[in-house]
Amino acid sequence: MYDPKRIHKVCAHIARHFTEKVKPNGYKGQVVVYDRECCLKYKEELDKLLGTKASTIVMDTNDDKQDKYKLYRRSKDEEAKVLDRFRDPHDPLQLVIVTSKLLTGFDAPILQVMYLDKPMKDHTLLQAICRTNRTYDEGKTSGLIVDYIGIFDNVAKALNFDEAGMKKIVTNIEEVKKKVPALLKKCLSYFMGVDRTVDGWEGLMAAQECLPTSREKDEFGADYRVLNRAWNALSPDPFLTPFQLDYVWLSKVYESVKPTNNSGGLIWAALGAKTLELVHSNLDIGQVHDNMEILTLDAELIDEFISKQQDAKKMAKKVEIDLVARIQRHGDDPKFVKLGDRLEKLREQHEQGLVNSIEFLKLLLELAREAVQAEREVVPEDEIDKGKAALTELFDGVKNDNTPVIVERIVTDIDSIVKIVRFDGWQATNTGRQEVKKALRSVVWVKYKIKDKEVFDKAYGYIEQYY
Repeated sequence: MYDPKRIHKVCAHIARHFTEKVKPNGYKGQVVVYDRECCLKYKEELDKLLGTKASTIVMDTNDDKQDKYKLYRRSKDEEAKVLDRFRDPHDPLQLVIVTSKLLTGFDAPILQVMYLDKPMKDHTLLQAICRTNRTYDEGKTSGLIVDYIGIFDNVAKALNFDEAGMKKIVTNIEEVKKKVPALLKKCLSYFMGVDRTVDGWEGLMAAQECLPTSREKDEFGADYRVLNRAWNALSPDPFLTPFQLDYVWLSKVYESVKPTNNSGGLIWAALGAKTLELVHSNLDIGQVHDNMEILTLDAELIDEFISKQQDAKKMAKKVEIDLVARIQRHGDDPKFVKLGDRLEKLREQHEQGLVNSIEFLKLLLELAREAVQAEREVVPEDEIDKGKAALTELFDGVKNDNTPVIVERIVTDIDSIVKIVRFDGWQATNTGRQEVKKALRSVVWVKYKIKDKEVFDKAYGYIEQYY
């Protein structure tokens, strides 16, 4: 356990695995080692690989007569602050190194992976591995255990479970690999005869015609989610390379047909960071076409435009694909949330035969025109970035020993809540100014206890300027 060469190899694997497979998704990890001495050795090695800020040790320092572990001797409140930093997705603390603490009862949903290098069994092992399985966001579909000690070679015995029951709880990553080809084939079976090399909205339209009703869409969505979970658990892995083109194609189809109002969350969840990165790097269909004149038609010209269409169904599908892309691009904006709700109701009516193809196209064009107008009212991201930069500078100046503000967290909270309550031209109305100030107070005064009027006024001034 104390062999420097072994420790170096284990830590090198931890650093590589965490950097490639866990950190890109926004999750964090726990390193479980044999004893307190090992905690120090692993910390020293991980510091060389990841930097000193990436990890810390949380341990019991009782009976430390030689002050060997003095650096990690913390009061209950000090330890709580460290764990709050670990739970904060914006904090650079990525890994906690432990030997006995935090293995039971520790609740940190952002924790996804446990690097296990300590013999454990029975309820202690079960509770420890369950730390990684807390729900966090739509992208986290499972916990992950990396076993360096060989516990999972006979995990059923270690947990005193029967073999069949154990397979329902723990799945070996190699078993997941074996399932990928069949999962991919099942998803592709929905699109028999579709040419997957066709780019643009034409390719998407051909795929969507294979899913004509909500039932087929939901069935495909459920099967795709199983594939998506397996892919995210394995990625990045050279094993996936032969399947990547088909997986990216399926992911684009999934995104194009999922409800724009986030209904059916168990099926139509977010793709996860790894899949989104793949999709965006190969994005050539389902994009927003800013130069599409049909999306900016005045109401009185819509009827004239429709009368000239030889294939209303085809044009409706083209407009729908473009409209979905616009709504998803601004998914958190209240205006686009409402547009998404209206689009889903319209889709349902059309599917049920309550709206014919001509009327469906007309209503889609009206929604598209509203979406274009709403986009014009969206505050440019560069302006919001300037606002966040100004707020960051302001609260950096507030931070001291008496006011231990986590600057990134407070700025993110302010940014999020202001985006919810603001509306176009809010600065010119009493109601707008009151709502924004109320939201700002809820963050600065109530949540973070910073009751400094000068700071509040400056923060509001930046918001008024940039939002």
